Amino acid sequence: MSFAFIFPGQGSQAVGMGKELADAFPAAKAVFDEVDAALGEKLSDLIWGGSIETLTLTANAQPALMAVSLAASRALEAGFGVKISQAAFVAGHSLGEYSALAAAGALSVTDAAKLLRKRGQAMQAAAPAGTGAMAALIGKVDVEVAEIIALEGSAAGTVVVANDNNVGNVVISGTKAGVEAAIAAAKAKGVKAIPLPVSAPFHSPLMAPAAVAMEEALAAATISKPVVPVVANVTARPISEPVDIRRLLVEQVTGRVRWRECVQWMATEGGVTKFVETGAGKQLSGMVKRNAPEAETVALNTPADLEAFAKSFS
Repeated sequence: MSFAFIFPGQGSQAVGMGKELADAFPAAKAVFDEVDAALGEKLSDLIWGGSIETLTLTANAQPALMAVSLAASRALEAGFGVKISQAAFVAGHSLGEYSALAAAGALSVTDAAKLLRKRGQAMQAAAPAGTGAMAALIGKVDVEVAEIIALEGSAAGTVVVANDNNVGNVVISGTKAGVEAAIAAAKAKGVKAIPLPVSAPFHSPLMAPAAVAMEEALAAATISKPVVPVVANVTARPISEPVDIRRLLVEQVTGRVRWRECVQWMATEGGVTKFVETGAGKQLSGMVKRNAPEAETVALNTPADLEAFAKSFS
């Protein structure tokens, strides 16, 4: 069995996530303690008992989701002896790429937490509230159709394809006027368009100031060679060299998340037959089923999930 660990991005957060893992595994609790120490605040209190509105703020959601993913991967190794290095690849959706890198030893948990807090703050600051927007194109749509819709919307303002999740689920991002025009263009083509409740136009040219901030932050961070290759969002190909990781994390701020291609490459060229979603929720598993229907999926959210997955090795 060739498998890949995959790590979720924003939208998977929920109050209480990771609490069962922290209660059951000291190695998982240690991750939350390390993130709290890195940020100088009890983010774990917010994750387990705060309001969903505060948790969803991007500067909180990003390090929080990473913490849950790393808690699950550390618990899997400490509790059941299953290591990240047994996977063929790791990959993560948007912020999940930082989780993948930390799980594979390229980033420390402390650095990942600090970088994701900075990333969230920089993304929020890049576009004043109310100036940007995102929308999900659902149904009869693929990336080529989405690009036409974005082009039509761009007459009113910047709008680009931000996330190519799977056929039938493509996200656009840009100025409020551009995205609104694109939504109208989509509806005229019979494509369902749903405005997303986000605080900034992620993965668009409007994030350029955030890319500059992240270039500075990443230049100061220690990045090691990961124990397994990381399939990068912006190239949909595996990378291992720290210089490439640093460069592509900067490009990712304004670039497209090519998730459909990442999954399809792993399932074909990469020979992956099972995708193991590690952390919060099951959003990526749903995308995998659409992108690689032959592949198995499993989500590791709870201690019982970890145990069942570990038993599949015996």
